[in-house]
Amino acid sequence: MSHDAHAHSDHQHGHTHDHPHRHDQAPARWSARFALSVVLNLALVAVETVYGVLANSSALLADAGHNLSDVLSLLLAWGASWLATRRPTARRTYGLRRSSILAALLNAAILFAAIGAIAIEALTRFHNPEPIATTEVMVVAAIGIAVNLGTAFLFQHHHGDLNVRGAFLHMLADAGVSLGVLVAAWLVQRTGLLWIDPAASLLIVVVIAVGTWGLLRDSVSMSLDAVPPGIDDGAVRRYLADLPGVVQVHDLHIWALSTTETALTAHLVRPAATLDDAFLDAIALELKRRFAIHHATLQIECGDSTHLCPLHLH
Repeated sequence: MSHDAHAHSDHQHGHTHDHPHRHDQAPARWSARFALSVVLNLALVAVETVYGVLANSSALLADAGHNLSDVLSLLLAWGASWLATRRPTARRTYGLRRSSILAALLNAAILFAAIGAIAIEALTRFHNPEPIATTEVMVVAAIGIAVNLGTAFLFQHHHGDLNVRGAFLHMLADAGVSLGVLVAAWLVQRTGLLWIDPAASLLIVVVIAVGTWGLLRDSVSMSLDAVPPGIDDGAVRRYLADLPGVVQVHDLHIWALSTTETALTAHLVRPAATLDDAFLDAIALELKRRFAIHHATLQIECGDSTHLCPLHLH
């Protein structure tokens, strides 16, 4: 734990940071899982595409298209998890950690583009219903359920990482989509109603849209430096305001450095305060423990009315 404290006029600037993070552990933890997921899903896309054409099933082709978008999403998430480990430079002082947020945003955009194409194909099939090979569709859909559940299992412990959480939700949604395809094929087989197949495609669109909306909302919010989901900024402010000797908190900012790390800056008015590394150290530890805020920079001010902080109203 290192602190830099510099006295400037009547202000004391205390910079509190945690021990260096072992960001290089991320690729070791996730790379093998991403690689296996990509291989499994590419194989599934190939099988679903071939049998979707042979069986003439728009639902199966829709599932194949969705799985292909997930392969792209997995590749983006994989690349972002690696970029986030790159060391900071003089120009990029936080490194490339924010790439994980951009990847999550791009993943959401890709999914919405995919569901648009699926919806168009399904609506076309309503006007021109065609028979499908239901048995083949059910077998392939069952394989899809197994592959997607297995892949989701690899990412179930995402520990709040929005990027990995996106991969987990995609795979879990895919398992549900494949189940829907299987049920639709079974219903077509039992009833002979061909409209059920494109109707299942539209249901897939709804499922994907609902599952993707939260990812899009959170990734856009993080991109705009909003307080990350799960952090109560009011509770953080109250904690800082209740610290010994603190009479005012202003210029408080909380934002995401990446999908796994959060930063904070704040000015604390503490009359008659002296430089106190132990005080700063305790705050940094508590912010990390209580709020999962990993990088805290605090400016301590004495509250001299003749030298008011220019940011005290911000």
